[in-house]
Amino acid sequence: MKREDKVLPYVLILPGVFIVVLTILYPILLTLIYSLQFYKLTKPYDRKIIGLQNYIEIFKDFDFYTALINTGIIIGVVLVVGTILSFTIALILNRDTKLSNILTAVAIIPWALPPVVNGVIWKFIFYPEFGLINKILYSLGIVDGAILWLNNRYISLIILGIILSWRVIPFCSILILANIKAIPDDIFEAAQVDGASTFYQIKDILLPILKPSFIIVIVNLILAGINIFDEVVALVGFRKIGEPFMLYNYNQTFSFFNVGYGSAISYMLTIILGALGFLYIRFLKKVKRDEKL
Repeated sequence: MKREDKVLPYVLILPGVFIVVLTILYPILLTLIYSLQFYKLTKPYDRKIIGLQNYIEIFKDFDFYTALINTGIIIGVVLVVGTILSFTIALILNRDTKLSNILTAVAIIPWALPPVVNGVIWKFIFYPEFGLINKILYSLGIVDGAILWLNNRYISLIILGIILSWRVIPFCSILILANIKAIPDDIFEAAQVDGASTFYQIKDILLPILKPSFIIVIVNLILAGINIFDEVVALVGFRKIGEPFMLYNYNQTFSFFNVGYGSAISYMLTIILGALGFLYIRFLKKVKRDEKL
């Protein structure tokens, strides 16, 4: 092999390597350096290395734990609503009807819309005075005045979980639907011959086969819950009540101009996601070992 032939592949991948280094590795390294510094844009001449002090301050910050709890509530709502409705919608779309293709296309619309647009749409629904829900309740005589849906911390977090579920359910439904379509019909036909009802076909055949798909769906829902940001800003702005983790990070970095502290928060999120990823990989390995047995 000529020397040029050996060098050419490395030359061809150089643009890709340059993009990865510039857009991924360099920001990661720079954020790590910032997280070890006292770096406030309001005090540019007081910048200095303080080691792990930013990380220590995070664990002393009550707002950090509040943001984690808020994010946990959103994730809980998304997991319950998203998992149940994703599977239900997948079963509905799996029915062979003339409207199946149209319903599938319509189901994808919430996922295709930008998160900010989703937030604005739901803002009109839950607007305190002229929102759609308040109008419906008032016209039915259920309430006498406007309900301030977004002024309560826990109600607003549940609403955020519902909004996020509405956005991610289409993708999860299509993922489950694709795996349902891949299951041979002979399995269900044999179960029908043996007298198995639809309930037991779903419980004893469909759900065990779809277990890997549900794992992917759950991971996707958790990541969506952790990374929720645009819907929150579009719905309630940058307020403190019901502040999830990503909004807490953004406020510390860009609202309070505390770049060092905000960078440390970003790395804390990286550690949390890394731990979840590690558990996810361990779980997949366990599932594969059980399948071999």
